[in-house]
Amino acid sequence: MELPPLRVTVWNEFRHERSNPAVAAIYPQGIHEALAAPLRRQPDLRVRTATLDEPAHGLGDEVLAATDVLIWWGHKAHAEVSDAVVARVQARVLEGMGLVVLHSGHYSKIFQRLMGDTCSLRWRDATDKERLWNLLPSHPITAGLGECLELPREEMYGEPFGIPTPDELIFISWFTGGEVFRSGATWRRGHGRIFYFRPGHETHPTYHHPQVQRVILNAVRWARPTACLRDGAPRVEPREPLPPG
Repeated sequence: MELPPLRVTVWNEFRHERSNPAVAAIYPQGIHEALAAPLRRQPDLRVRTATLDEPAHGLGDEVLAATDVLIWWGHKAHAEVSDAVVARVQARVLEGMGLVVLHSGHYSKIFQRLMGDTCSLRWRDATDKERLWNLLPSHPITAGLGECLELPREEMYGEPFGIPTPDELIFISWFTGGEVFRSGATWRRGHGRIFYFRPGHETHPTYHHPQVQRVILNAVRWARPTACLRDGAPRVEPREPLPPG
């Protein structure tokens, strides 16, 4: 049985690209378009984008209802995201929508709410090389990858990382400065699947890297909903006759 097209929404603040010429040079159409472009080449995906300054941040009820997997990139404007929008996204994840959170999205309202933790970490934006070790080479998210993925220059994130214990730890990163970080991890919340993937600082061309693009594509397919069950507490009649009294 052929599956229906997977509907993907790529969400991005779209702030750095409009205020920092160095970021604009790397992502002239915005990080959201850099993420969306390789996904659009896949015949089984239907991809749209949404940004912070659109009405309802581009995530109104109709858009979320038509989204199977949401990709989230945020950094400098976490506080500007409406609590009402966060609540809608959370509800959709609990119903079954997949969520892929990238880089500084660890501090987004939606990720913190779903994790129920601080999501804090150590960081350094310098000249670190990042080596992401593939801990689960048989996992769907690591399909087509080798034993590790190397990025010549990235922002460093270091442990401790304030997250609940992952259901699956997919990648662990090593940086030139000696730090390590749980850089790829999955969780289930309600009926939805969540994947956090660390690389992607805006001043580095990380999202043009073919292996990074492969991980994100794999994660989108892995996060495909397997159910869409709305939360509720309905009163139900017994399946069998109850004894009198």
